Amino acid sequence: MVSRKGVMMSVEEPAGTMPVDVDPIIHAVSRLRIMTVLVGFHPDARVAFSRLRTLLDMTPGNLLAQLQTLAAAGYVRLEQQGRGRNSRTSASVTPAGRAAYAQYARTIRALLNSPA
Repeated sequence: MVSRKGVMMSVEEPAGTMPVDVDPIIHAVSRLRIMTVLVGFHPDARVAFSRLRTLLDMTPGNLLAQLQTLAAAGYVRLEQQGRGRNSRTSASVTPAGRAAYAQYARTIRALLNSPA
């Protein structure tokens, strides 16, 4: 079963094994990269949008769209200071985002460590 919009999806496994529930919000490659970078910072850290762009080598539009998806899921908090050309946007991982990322990592590790 594959679903989007924040609903867990089951990844089909070979016959005789259980399907694995994977969070589709985090599972998308761009969002997984963003979460991995943000989780690597101190829990109280706010990372500047420009720093994320540099670290992830993403276009501003794509990065913003992916951050907004993560924010809508409650995984990331976006903060904007100022307006116009002088505005500064930063992102931080919420406690729910850290928990979801940790669960995602456990799920993927279990999948990788399961007998083939």
